[in-house]
Amino acid sequence: MSETATLRTPLFGLHVELGARMSPFAGYDMPIQYPSGILAEHLHTRSRAGLFDVSHMGQAELVGPDHATVAAALERLCPADIVGLAPGRQRYTQFLNGDGGVIDDLMVSRSPEADGRLNLVVNAARKAIDFALLESNLPSSVQLCRSDARALVALQGPGAAAVLERFDPACGVAAMAFMEARPAKLGRFPAFVSRSGYTGEDGFEISLPAEEVEAFARALLADPEVAPIGLGARDSLRLEAGLCLYGHELDETIDPIEAELAWSVQKRRRVEGGFPGAARIQSALAKGPARRRVGVRPEGRAPAREGAEILDAAGAKIGVVTSGGFGPSVGAPIAMGYVASAFAAPGTPVSLMVRGKALAAKTTPLPFHPHAYRR
Repeated sequence: MSETATLRTPLFGLHVELGARMSPFAGYDMPIQYPSGILAEHLHTRSRAGLFDVSHMGQAELVGPDHATVAAALERLCPADIVGLAPGRQRYTQFLNGDGGVIDDLMVSRSPEADGRLNLVVNAARKAIDFALLESNLPSSVQLCRSDARALVALQGPGAAAVLERFDPACGVAAMAFMEARPAKLGRFPAFVSRSGYTGEDGFEISLPAEEVEAFARALLADPEVAPIGLGARDSLRLEAGLCLYGHELDETIDPIEAELAWSVQKRRRVEGGFPGAARIQSALAKGPARRRVGVRPEGRAPAREGAEILDAAGAKIGVVTSGGFGPSVGAPIAMGYVASAFAAPGTPVSLMVRGKALAAKTTPLPFHPHAYRR
């Protein structure tokens, strides 16, 4: 394989069969959209159930003698309370550098059946960096076990639970709470399931052996409620939901507090510290950050894209757009970005530089579209 060659997920052949437009993403050849188009895929997920291939993400387990040992090892790299993570629960957190900037954001799950194991899901473009970080910092009693032989799919939307119930009425996953995670047998398919996702909708992320995922995906797509969804709609869905994307709203210069992720740093960790960049995080919590992530609603129909400058009423630059586009469920252009904290209050008038013109806009609360998680 050449240095420029892209990798393929186990569902590559199915994507091509379904007519997907494929494009390189994070080192993988991934489906951007299917013949119905991004708008239709987006609205289908909001109203029914969309199936996403997220097998490019990095999956791994941390394995040690007991939960306390494994959790303490992970806490040395991230600001979340992992020691207090209950069996069968999942938690969102970030790997931080010494200055408190985000190396990556990730999901951590504790199985109800394996006390000395934590399941990790990290971003595709950062997984090599993440795994190297773990391997160089874990104590000898804790091992990183990469799950390269597993695939990952997400079933998202208000119909997701009913689809899985019809698929296997005995599986019990429809009764799971938001951010619950556990092993499950879905028909003949052994899986690890979390009630979570990246769309703002109710749904599930399902990890299973790579050799089983195509048969599983075909079985789900046989349900008339389910449609395949590409990365284009995945991005518009997460933007409407006000969710951060690494490389856009998060990078190694941005800390979780200015990213409006203070909720992901639990009370014990705020007080005790003990993670990289703790002083910056504690200072931002106490005094407030110098900049904040905000939603922005442009007036008119022209969208502002990543990199567009955000200006104050006097025309001075106060920030930059990190993600922007058209929100199909909102019916209007939307954007996220960072502005100086003095301009972060919802309703603050700003301007966006689009194609050399200053377009009127206002800051707005996030999300743009209400979350529909099962509480």
